[in-house]
Amino acid sequence: MKPVLALVGRPNVGKSTLYNRLTKTRDAIVADFPGLTRDRHYGNARLGPREFIVIDTGGFEPDASAGIYKEMAKQTRQAVAESDVVVFVLDARAGLSAQDHDIANYLRKLDKTCLLVANKAEGMKAGSQLAEFYELGLGEVIPVSAAHGQGVRSMVEAALDRMHWPDEVPEDKPDPSIIKIAVAGRPNAGKSTLINAWLGEERLVAFDLPGTTRDAIAVPFERNGQKFELIDTAGLRRKGKVFEAVEKFSVVKTLQAIEDAHVVLLLIDATQGITEQDAHIAGFILDSGRAVVLAINKWDAIDSYQRELLQRSIESRLAFLKFAPMHTISAIKRQGIEPLWKSIAQAYASAFKKMPTPMLTRLLQEAVAFQAPKRGGMYRPKMRYAHQGGLNPPVIVIHGNSLDAVPDAYKRFLEGRFRKAFDLVGTPLKIEFKTSSNPYDDKN
Repeated sequence: MKPVLALVGRPNVGKSTLYNRLTKTRDAIVADFPGLTRDRHYGNARLGPREFIVIDTGGFEPDASAGIYKEMAKQTRQAVAESDVVVFVLDARAGLSAQDHDIANYLRKLDKTCLLVANKAEGMKAGSQLAEFYELGLGEVIPVSAAHGQGVRSMVEAALDRMHWPDEVPEDKPDPSIIKIAVAGRPNAGKSTLINAWLGEERLVAFDLPGTTRDAIAVPFERNGQKFELIDTAGLRRKGKVFEAVEKFSVVKTLQAIEDAHVVLLLIDATQGITEQDAHIAGFILDSGRAVVLAINKWDAIDSYQRELLQRSIESRLAFLKFAPMHTISAIKRQGIEPLWKSIAQAYASAFKKMPTPMLTRLLQEAVAFQAPKRGGMYRPKMRYAHQGGLNPPVIVIHGNSLDAVPDAYKRFLEGRFRKAFDLVGTPLKIEFKTSSNPYDDKN
């Protein structure tokens, strides 16, 4: 097991900047905005041959008793419990605050190794200007500048010296067998609640406030021997409703998470119905080529008449996702969430389905024999053979003559034949036509 280092402190002291510096990534959203991070965020870091795990946490208020700050504090306490060393991050420019004293009192009661770090200390002397931080009674203060990298290596070395290291640290290689599942949807649709229900713990902050999740949080999960990575994304609102720069970063992270995922679970709020934004999100998933499963959350909160209207709305506004399996669930009551796994497995298998060239060509010939494409201009399109051109999503490339004139209706007809033959569920299927060139075109 790799040692764990947790970054703790009040809001806007630079924990996420330090996290990005340690992990050499931009996984944590950084902006001059307090309270940006809310969930705990895990990442791998290395110093020489020694590898460790870093946990970024939200602004910590140990005595928070209500609202979103109570949920954030719960996440931070869990991160501290999981850690081997706690890095208490302070703001060297702002100096000590009452909240810093509250956090210090909380950490002092725990049997945890604690490291005191004064961030934003570029250009400051380690002596008199940092003397006030010693009154916290947590030992030596290490000045760093996470934004510029000053003192970060010394801080990491001090933290690693306090960790217990195994004799051999196994090399961390990406596991190709891990299935990445991104949960996407509008704000307050219940994405974090659903992941918490799957995990059986309050791993993510779930609160009745739109925009609670602001970052794409990846959570490892194993079920029946299969490893998954559950990605909770920020809710996507209409462009005109995104006012904060922070939220614009969140949108980018969500779109990146969708593109990196193998399967996207599109969560729809039954109480709000199918909105234009739901259709936009579904369209982006389709354009990205990701496999998709549709889940209607809060199904228990609407009556039979509303359910009938919702189903009609899905058929009309999300008709382009008719290949996606649909489930009605209640994440908060954990109703209907188990069958989602079967559909996710089917969608993943379909996205990576291997389709042999002889079988594709035979199916193409049978389709043409059943219904030939209409003549376009002087010539009728002639399809010769087909082969697979890619995975996730599956791509079928059809070769022949005069294929530029093949209408979209015939393309959908072929897609239906291929889907039925290969049992493709939950994944887009792309069909590309390649017309053979005429060797006499360049001759007079």
